[in-house]
Amino acid sequence: MLLHDTALIYGRYARQTLRSRFALLFGLLMPLLYLLFFGPLLTGLPLGEDGSSWQVLVPGLLLQLGLFGALFAGFMIIVENGQGVVERMRVTPVSRLALLLGRVLRDATVLVFQAVLLVLAALVMGLRAPLAGILAGFAFVALLTVSLASLSYALAMRVRSPQEFGPLVNAVSMPSMLLSGLMLPMSLGPAWLDVLSHFVPLRYLVDAMRDAYTGHYTSAHMLYGSLVAVAMTALAVTVGTRVFRTAGA
Repeated sequence: MLLHDTALIYGRYARQTLRSRFALLFGLLMPLLYLLFFGPLLTGLPLGEDGSSWQVLVPGLLLQLGLFGALFAGFMIIVENGQGVVERMRVTPVSRLALLLGRVLRDATVLVFQAVLLVLAALVMGLRAPLAGILAGFAFVALLTVSLASLSYALAMRVRSPQEFGPLVNAVSMPSMLLSGLMLPMSLGPAWLDVLSHFVPLRYLVDAMRDAYTGHYTSAHMLYGSLVAVAMTALAVTVGTRVFRTAGA
């Protein structure tokens, strides 16, 4: 029943997404602009990492796509709450876990699709990375999306308006982007900033994806990044499910 209910919710929101193709492509705009206008500036610079500048930049852009796309997913459920859609779903026999999973799996599908388009553009511009590393990167994007979208929906179920939700999300997304080394390796900064960045979970995913793009699949970064990604996903889905079960009860 869980699989059936999840597929039902997933299909509902997937159809909504397909009816809004412009929004699907617009979400790719910011990382694509970084790729086109920021990427060439890094070519040939000593970034202190193995591999080319594209192997440093592209993994960060993919995770940036997942970070912002997933964290702002909760805006939609605020609108649905105001229209009574969520409450009508919660009075049905559908599993509360399915109410969450159907949504976050749709978000993961959309962001992985956008990630594929971004990688294709990067390959045209000069990215060279092993296929296994690229596929591992898509897996990290999917796990990051599921975890952050779950937390975003949980938060959105607790706030009363988009005016409350937006500042809270920005308070999480901007420090995460700046301290995780998404754009440039944290090793280029002062030692205190590098130490501080290790308290940001996203940092471990960034390091793992960059190792994957250079073919280092057995490194400590890959191990830590995988463990953090799985732990974040399990914790976030648990929290999100509990909120869907109890919010408004």
